[in-house]
Amino acid sequence: MKKLFAAACLALVIPAYAGASSAPHVYGNSFRAALKIGSDLYTTLDPKFQKCINPEAIRMESMDAPVITPIPGNDENKLLSQVFVSDGFIDLMNHLAHAKAIDRIQKGYFEQYVLNLARDTATDAPVNPPSMVEDRFWTDDVMNEQISVFNQMMGMTIAMNLAHHYKGNFNKYANQMLAGKLVPINNLLAPAEWEAAVKAATLNSLDCALGTDGVKSLFEAIDKMPKRPGWTLYIVPATADLKKLNKTLTKYENDYFHGGLK
Repeated sequence: MKKLFAAACLALVIPAYAGASSAPHVYGNSFRAALKIGSDLYTTLDPKFQKCINPEAIRMESMDAPVITPIPGNDENKLLSQVFVSDGFIDLMNHLAHAKAIDRIQKGYFEQYVLNLARDTATDAPVNPPSMVEDRFWTDDVMNEQISVFNQMMGMTIAMNLAHHYKGNFNKYANQMLAGKLVPINNLLAPAEWEAAVKAATLNSLDCALGTDGVKSLFEAIDKMPKRPGWTLYIVPATADLKKLNKTLTKYENDYFHGGLK
């Protein structure tokens, strides 16, 4: 009887222990990854562009809203500017990158995820991206792809905001951006200023071995949204033709590897 009782207890304990020890469904240290990407982007810039940017290019703060924007330098050195990245933005990029990675094993997942996200973030309520809960969405293969897409999304979006500093866009529009409620710089840029920043950012990203496929997925996601939520303005201008932009990025990448992107 004692042996039967012990066996029954063991049968209960083993599944419980196995469940507790299984890998949790969480993303890695994305904050550290973003800081590293910012540092790499800074290091590969032309020295003349580095002069206006803090070597610690990224400033992160806790904020639910997904925000990425060029900001002035801190109090210690106001001449060296940075890029502000909220943890809400990192969380959003993680989820979108994950949805794109899952699409490789379940076609159509990415488009449906994007439509759900657009619907859920259509108001001014905090962005709360839907989670991926199935174990098959957290395999090593899927998560390796997720990390790659995340790095490319973060790399290009950070690089674009760095470009706004060394291209002079931030200095030109800072008073309008920082007066009261934070205004996305993309609301203020002329088309030529936006295009120049994109080209410079693409070169910067490719110099860091960050391809354009990830950010093209991000632009594709925004383009699929029936109505673009407000947070998308921190990434692209409201009037940006994103299909054309993705074709341009493909051309830039091809030119880069043939020595023609300068």
